[in-house]
Amino acid sequence: MNRPWLASYPSGVPATVDTGGYESLISIFEDSFSKFRDRDANACMGKRQTYGDIDRRSRALAAWLQGRGLKRGDRVAIMMPNVLQYPVAVAAVLRGGFIAVNVNPLYTPRELEHQLKDSGAKAIIILENFANTLEEVIEQTDIEHVVIAKVGDLLGLAKGTIVNYVVKKSLPRYSLPGAVRFKVALWEGKKLNFAKPEIKKDDIAVLQYTGGTTGLSKGATLTHGAILSAVIASDAWLQPAMKRKKVTGQMTFVCALPLYHVFAFISCALLAMRVGGLNILIPNPRDLNGLVKELSKFRIHIFPAVNTLFNGLTHNKSFAKLDFSQLVVCNGGGTAVQEAVAKKWLAITGCPIVEGYGLSETCSGVTCNPTDSDTFTGTIGLPLPGVDIRILDDDGKDVPIGEAGEIAIRGPMVMRGYWQRDDETANVMTADGYFKSGDVGIMDQRGFTKIVDRKKDMILVSGFNVYPNEVESVVAAHDGVLECAVIGVPDAKSGEAVMLFVVPRDGSVRTPDIMSFCKGQLAGYKVPRSIELRDALPKTNVGKILRRQLRDEVMQAKSQ
Repeated sequence: MNRPWLASYPSGVPATVDTGGYESLISIFEDSFSKFRDRDANACMGKRQTYGDIDRRSRALAAWLQGRGLKRGDRVAIMMPNVLQYPVAVAAVLRGGFIAVNVNPLYTPRELEHQLKDSGAKAIIILENFANTLEEVIEQTDIEHVVIAKVGDLLGLAKGTIVNYVVKKSLPRYSLPGAVRFKVALWEGKKLNFAKPEIKKDDIAVLQYTGGTTGLSKGATLTHGAILSAVIASDAWLQPAMKRKKVTGQMTFVCALPLYHVFAFISCALLAMRVGGLNILIPNPRDLNGLVKELSKFRIHIFPAVNTLFNGLTHNKSFAKLDFSQLVVCNGGGTAVQEAVAKKWLAITGCPIVEGYGLSETCSGVTCNPTDSDTFTGTIGLPLPGVDIRILDDDGKDVPIGEAGEIAIRGPMVMRGYWQRDDETANVMTADGYFKSGDVGIMDQRGFTKIVDRKKDMILVSGFNVYPNEVESVVAAHDGVLECAVIGVPDAKSGEAVMLFVVPRDGSVRTPDIMSFCKGQLAGYKVPRSIELRDALPKTNVGKILRRQLRDEVMQAKSQ
């Protein structure tokens, strides 16, 4: 296969991934526990946890889970935000020979019930702030063992101290008879024998559920080998920036993205583990002032984020006063990074956003711009080591360079398939092993790919394709716009019309101003037919704007 991107690779970055030094993902944990034992691994709410702490605690918790009768390959759900217990829990589940099921802690009972039933989880480790949600559905699931963590368990707080976490309300009441406290499980596990299982690269490590915004949430089956490949490829891609900035000593990662999401799981939790880095765990990134206050205590090196977080921080006056002298890589993903946001970020931090691209089905990132880039490129960069990319038409054939088509991905980090859904797997995999992403992209002669949009989000106006990302990027450059989103709505004359939603930066901007701005930047058929001003836009917990929810709201209003 022709791989034009290899000629654009930074010096020293390999074309393939070598995982030969590891038997499984557990090998990374054990190597780091040995090499960096006394080094701080996590910082959260004023408390630090060393690699040795994670080793001891995860070993005890793994022994406790084994002692409860759980067998190799059983699924264990982890329903926690970015707190010190999360790294312990995921290490324990994997070291015990089980499969980790990452769960969004803000799920509704309906969403939680579906994921627990679909995965067949036998146990769950959950923060007590969300235990009332579990109480509502546990009888309909296969959950036999519940471990309940308190926010302050590992913070060294005095007994009875109340920690106000994330939601600004009192701790919900719940009743889960037989549940065991996290600290009790650790204490009991220390006295039990830990049986180290024989885990290989082909064994399943994680069920990473898709966001569910396009329908029923499905579990991407990620093997130890797939995740290993993703982590090692990410590490190799990071090295040119480290060499250019001459970084020595321990790297500090900002972990403001939720660890239950594949982006932070790979780019923060596991990449930091491999390199012996320090992860600053941020439980509530929506509190920008609190986030900035926490960051002021560190010299940060690695900052993965989504567009909404980058955007929010560029408008925070205190953020601009931080020390960015050690900032090496700002990795943008999850959704398209807007050029206007990238320019503001660079002006403030001096470190460009290197946009990447990945999915739950591919263990997060499969492309990224070179980390030693000087500017924002507006593309998702080059395929990472070991990754092959094809751009396909609707018949599954390769399109010429420079033409739009569906991005298809093959590589060692691609999922085995959707958990117990062979039909769904068959729909997204080609006969020669490429995963069809559902994203429309264009690859240039150098191998850089630009995302045009999701196939399902494309708007057809009188036979012309309109891609929401393009319109949103233009609107975001308007000084009076804080955030925006574009959807297609039915139109009697043109089939579909462009509808724009805007969150104003202040009260001065008006829809005629935005409309005039769009007419000066876009072809007529791309100009929004209607504009609605809003105080906020619906988002996932990762920060993606939910176009589908906006579309559903509009359609419901039209039907009334």
